[in-house]
Amino acid sequence: MFFLFIGFIIIQRLTELAIARKNEKWMKSQGGLEFGSGHYPAMVMIHSAFILSTIAEVVILDRELSAFWPLLIVLFVLTQLMRVWALLSLGPFWNTKIIVLPGAKVVKKGPYRFIKHPNYVIVALELIVIPLMFNAYWTAAVFTLLNMIILSVRIPEEEKALASLTQYEKEFHDNGRFIPNLLNKYDN
Repeated sequence: MFFLFIGFIIIQRLTELAIARKNEKWMKSQGGLEFGSGHYPAMVMIHSAFILSTIAEVVILDRELSAFWPLLIVLFVLTQLMRVWALLSLGPFWNTKIIVLPGAKVVKKGPYRFIKHPNYVIVALELIVIPLMFNAYWTAAVFTLLNMIILSVRIPEEEKALASLTQYEKEFHDNGRFIPNLLNKYDN
């Protein structure tokens, strides 16, 4: 079961990279500009190492399926549904890189209606849920910390780029980065 699960994750990530490349090509053909390319290789390395670390910890340390797997699989499925919702909401603007189309209308639908960075929340949850599904505690702890470090660089870079070329700050002034601000969402 473990290798089927990890195989699914790998196929999903490769599919996302293909979508990101397609979206990158389109955005750049429309005048999109790339930012934060200096930290992007570190992000790729962290996400690749996460998969390898999960496999290594489970295989080498002979980890078993967690007793809490029913709860964890529900959380995993919810993160996947949220991931699809976030990607579909951004459409061709979704990318693994920071690419901004100058003057583009800021997408504020789907989960972006409630928080600025739903995809980062999803990834943070996955970095915990996926390894814990198989009792890979070290992987969960180490990659949660690495993700926090890389996001402390990436998010300010992304927000600065969006603010410089779009109405991002105006549109998202009342949205939290990770925690939904449900007040005032239904007043309109």
